[in-house]
Amino acid sequence: MKKISLIIPCYNEEEALPIFYKEAERVMSALDYDYEYLFIDDGSRDGTLSVIREFSQKDAHVKYIAFSRNFGKEAAMFAGFCNVSGDYAVVMDADLQDPPSLLPKMLEILETQPYDSVATRRVSRKGEPPLRSFFARKFYQIINRISDTDIMDGARDFRLMKREMVDAIVSMCERNRFSKGIFGWIGFRTYWLSYENVERVAGNTKWSFWKLFAYALDGIINFSQAPLSIASWFGLGMTGFSFIMLLVIVFRRLIMGDPVAGWASTVCVIIFIGGLQLFCLGIIGQYIAKIYMETKQRPHYIAAESNIDNAKMIK
Repeated sequence: MKKISLIIPCYNEEEALPIFYKEAERVMSALDYDYEYLFIDDGSRDGTLSVIREFSQKDAHVKYIAFSRNFGKEAAMFAGFCNVSGDYAVVMDADLQDPPSLLPKMLEILETQPYDSVATRRVSRKGEPPLRSFFARKFYQIINRISDTDIMDGARDFRLMKREMVDAIVSMCERNRFSKGIFGWIGFRTYWLSYENVERVAGNTKWSFWKLFAYALDGIINFSQAPLSIASWFGLGMTGFSFIMLLVIVFRRLIMGDPVAGWASTVCVIIFIGGLQLFCLGIIGQYIAKIYMETKQRPHYIAAESNIDNAKMIK
């Protein structure tokens, strides 16, 4: 009998977990598959870990890893990929925005059609602030234009994968992780399953606008050299523009006798060029910072507790 591993990253999901577990258990118990839940407690500050411990005491299917602190969702997903034992693995949020009711259909597609993964995407953003929705759509448009990865608009981390794809993800040990980009970069045949947006059942979102903005910038930097190219073109363009303006000034002074007075305009030009230089240095600095973090070779996560035999506690 094939086995399905459910990877559930959790951060302060004490309210949502009982609802999620009840719904997931209803779906999984009706399937003709062996299964396991792998809850990753990402340094929660509420009673999330206590709830997970209770699940594990009552249900042998429940496994968990508790981080020593909050390492972020990317680290939590990576820990899940490193410790699953199933033939299939699926990443799901604990807030039920990734409906467990879709799993039977995803399994059917994976079993009957020539795909290696079934990924989900939202066809609507009902319930989201309009500003967040606007920038999310623009992000997908931008990153698909400037990178060599294929990221579907509205893509979720909710994805069912065969073991071969999971192993490929684990083999990518980079510290600066952007899973949506990694899923696209490694390839494999993917079926996109669309569904209407579902609002979270309990608790509050952990993703503020600025956290999402920073995450989007990480994705662009991790999977594209376009910002560096933009900085280079800015430099080349300003050099050409400055040379042309130099010729204009010399012509006006020597040929037309115009002293070209005006300290204010000179100051404005200096400030503009100085700002442009700092902007380009900032872009380069972001890439250098990523290189710096990679060279440190720090672990993706450190686990303080687990009920898995031979669990990878540091990776």
